[in-house]
Amino acid sequence: MSALKQRINEEMKNAMRAQENRLRDAIRLITAAIKQREVDERIEMTDAHVLEILNKMAKQRRDSISQYEAANRQDLVDQEKYELDVIQSYMPAQLSDAEIASLIDAAIQASGATSAKDMGKVMAELKPKLQGRADVGMVSAKVKERLS
Repeated sequence: MSALKQRINEEMKNAMRAQENRLRDAIRLITAAIKQREVDERIEMTDAHVLEILNKMAKQRRDSISQYEAANRQDLVDQEKYELDVIQSYMPAQLSDAEIASLIDAAIQASGATSAKDMGKVMAELKPKLQGRADVGMVSAKVKERLS
């Protein structure tokens, strides 16, 4: 069993013991997503798989937050932000702008990219290094800007 999955399960038990219902519910969403993937793909989860799921869940929460803000639903915005905070607590520390810039430079050099047509090569190089540590969409925009 992945260490990250074990940590999530332990924190779920702690939240249940402490009667922290909001935290328990947020962690249950994570464990449900992990279980769903395990059953669908019949695989044992690794930390990389769990990070992939957390990344996807974080992206969904960010999208929902912007939609709920547009609809003026502060109650739902608050709930999604809380869930996003819980999800991010299991993810590695986010990269700084300087670290992202240096990774982009290295990826452009390693892939030999010269124009926006080579963006796929650069992103393929970057994606494993960014997993759970940066918003891939934002990095993609920076790469596009650098290559054009």
